[in-house]
Amino acid sequence: MNNAEMKNGPHFEMWVIGIAAGCVAGAVMYVVGQYGFMAAAFVGALVALVVAAVFGMPKAKAPVMPQSAEDEAEAHADAQAEAGAMMPAHVMAAPVAAVAPAAFMAAPVAAPAKAAKAAKPAAAKPAKAPAAAKPAKAAKPAKVAGPVRLTAPRKGKADDLKEIEGIGPAMEKLVNGMGFFHFDQIAGWSDADVALVDGEMKTFKGRIVRDKWVAQAKIIVAEGLDAFRIRAKTNNY
Repeated sequence: MNNAEMKNGPHFEMWVIGIAAGCVAGAVMYVVGQYGFMAAAFVGALVALVVAAVFGMPKAKAPVMPQSAEDEAEAHADAQAEAGAMMPAHVMAAPVAAVAPAAFMAAPVAAPAKAAKAAKPAAAKPAKAPAAAKPAKAAKPAKVAGPVRLTAPRKGKADDLKEIEGIGPAMEKLVNGMGFFHFDQIAGWSDADVALVDGEMKTFKGRIVRDKWVAQAKIIVAEGLDAFRIRAKTNNY
């Protein structure tokens, strides 16, 4: 190595300073920062290179006139003395000011990054809008209590409703079609039942009340047809 390379490269003393700074930085990372040994060693080596490069580079000086051999030797001695006096300050300042930020930005960041990816929460799904409440079903109207109706006469034989005054063949057919085949059905009608059935009588409305169907049917049920026929001669019902 020639003299130019020796002057431009870091001096041996700067390498010592750099190694010392790297050891301190690595120890801090390993003990205080609790990083792994490899990570701490990597940071220490990086710090050593940075410190040696920063403090070992030659400083630009203004050109001077050639000096005699005695003046040059004296200037060299002064420079060595100045470097020796400043050495402790460089060793103590470098790990704190220049190295510490780089240590935390170095390789150990890679491992937490993987953990961060693994722990990345899944994107929250948008909450589903609550389903619209189904309209309540309209309450079925209560069945109106009415007279007892039959779909067919009991035992297949209907009473002769024409025995009741005011019921002829056409009227009997209409009444049978409404579900009434027997005297006891008509005898059990209430006033409300009479009004309900009368509303279904088409062109014969009012006949039930005017001809006293319910009273006649009650006599037939209670006293029999023979007694009813006797009373019917005088309209005694």
